[in-house]
Amino acid sequence: MKADRIIFICIVILAAVYFYATEQIPTLQIGDPMGAKAIPRVLGIALLVAGGLLLLEMRLAAREQKVAEKSVTTEETPAEGNGQYWVVALVVLWTVAYFLVFEWLGYVIASSVYLFALMAYFNRDKWTANVLTSVLFSLGSYLAFTKLFDVQLAPGLLPF
Repeated sequence: MKADRIIFICIVILAAVYFYATEQIPTLQIGDPMGAKAIPRVLGIALLVAGGLLLLEMRLAAREQKVAEKSVTTEETPAEGNGQYWVVALVVLWTVAYFLVFEWLGYVIASSVYLFALMAYFNRDKWTANVLTSVLFSLGSYLAFTKLFDVQLAPGLLPF
């Protein structure tokens, strides 16, 4: 429960910083006035929606826990350990490493490795699904951004 609160606070702070940075993007006088700001705003809204859903989930879980405590008081609940904080810290460090090698490796390779490592930890024993999801998502989003939205992403070691 505490980890959810920490994640929620981080999401809200990240969304606020992200929206501030989005507003710093200059508005173009030529072409589509929303052009450079459209995708960052949509991503910021998605981040806020994800935070809202997490808040809703936390509220529902707290309500269910209160009902369960009233009905069964003799059942012991396991204490939350510090292991979850290590997981959050390792994910943050892994994300920093991803940002550091992003330009050198390129979007497709860096994102595939990043996603695969996270999925290998959180979705254990499903290697085929993890590999397919990480590679196909990275390739699909790369093609969507470069071909559909005409946004250049770091090619890195790949020739395209």
